[in-house]
Amino acid sequence: MTDRARPEFRSAASDWFGQPRGLTILFLTETWEKFSYYGMRSLLVYYMTRQLMLGQQRASMVYGLYTALAYLTPIVGGALADRWLGRRRAVIIGGSVMAVGHFMMAFPQLFYPALATIAAGNGLFLPSLPGQVGALYDAADPRRRSAYSVYYVGINLGAFLAPLACGGVGELAGWHWGFALAGVGMLAGLTIYVAGGRWLPAQPPRPVAAAVAGPRTGATDLRTSLGLMLAVGLAVVVLRGAYEQIGNTVALWTAARVDRGVGAGLAIPMTWFQALNPLLIFVLTPPLVRHWRRRAARGREPGSAVKMATGAAIMAGAYLLLAAVSQAAQGGQASWIWLALFTAVLTAGELFVLPVGLGLFARLAPAALAATAIAGWFLATFAGNLLAGALGTLFTGLGEARFFLAMAGLAGAAAVMLLALARPVARAETALAASPDPDLNPAPPPVLRQAV
Repeated sequence: MTDRARPEFRSAASDWFGQPRGLTILFLTETWEKFSYYGMRSLLVYYMTRQLMLGQQRASMVYGLYTALAYLTPIVGGALADRWLGRRRAVIIGGSVMAVGHFMMAFPQLFYPALATIAAGNGLFLPSLPGQVGALYDAADPRRRSAYSVYYVGINLGAFLAPLACGGVGELAGWHWGFALAGVGMLAGLTIYVAGGRWLPAQPPRPVAAAVAGPRTGATDLRTSLGLMLAVGLAVVVLRGAYEQIGNTVALWTAARVDRGVGAGLAIPMTWFQALNPLLIFVLTPPLVRHWRRRAARGREPGSAVKMATGAAIMAGAYLLLAAVSQAAQGGQASWIWLALFTAVLTAGELFVLPVGLGLFARLAPAALAATAIAGWFLATFAGNLLAGALGTLFTGLGEARFFLAMAGLAGAAAVMLLALARPVARAETALAASPDPDLNPAPPPVLRQAV
């Protein structure tokens, strides 16, 4: 009897919270993995500049290279999982390697090998865990659509708790304790995954070679789809060059130029501000989705490219705000309230761009190339994060206000690029929506925080 035929996949009496028990296992595993990943990342730039005494330019470049590799290795790791290891084995191996890397971070002499180890483990883990969510359900199960929304909560829960716990411990008790706590989080996720293995779906059969779909009769042809994905991907690369400064130069600005005092001699730990982004995703997503649903009901929902252009413009506004605050401070300190406002505006723009773009990539690709499309999104993210690291090296030379103004210009340029694509993307989406063939109009994949 296969896992798909087990009674627990079909019996409502064995469900937890109205969903298959396996979803709870995957939810908690993902929560702890993101706790470890974002916990370490919240400390990274501070650790390099304050403990390892790296210069700002080198620290920014290392940060950009590491976060870029975190999106490149899953392309290789996903292929290894699908063709040789299997998803379960890939999760266990990848998670174990990541845990080792986090503990290695506690030793300064192992810093660069530790980063490489975490990136390698992430390559196996990231694409293998979420792919198991859909296999928990029969094709006709109405709960399948809401499953990924539940899973997405786990992603943001871990990303929210990580800076508060790992960041706070690392900043107040010692960097090595923060990194060790991130490693403990990864081990907790692995323990939950292994202990709950009986509730998880079986490994699907290995893929066989399939012919690539030809032109999309009645919809959009393959060449048009790939051209649009390339153009949108280039705009995303430009935008991420600005967006990814949030954990890099913005974090350094927070440490040097933000008055974090809250009275009575108390100050907010600088790493805690990185918890604002996932918290605001929780807060802002429901009203934004309701707004789009109301617009859709009236036939006035904007197309994906227009949404993304709007989000890029909002991000440009966030950096204009930061440039103005930096200029007004004139080398002094600004209130932490301005940083919180910047993060809120930037997060609002993110919700217009990153999940929308991932869904657009999935819809534009033929069903036979769906995985390749997601790999293309990873590549755009990799290039954008690499660009962000290179741009971060200009922070000291340009000065804070001019640097943030340049980031506003970069986000504005991405908005113009996306707006120029609005009509061709809208035509392609209209053609896809009108297609009766589900292979030409596949459902979008889960929106993964780390994947966007």
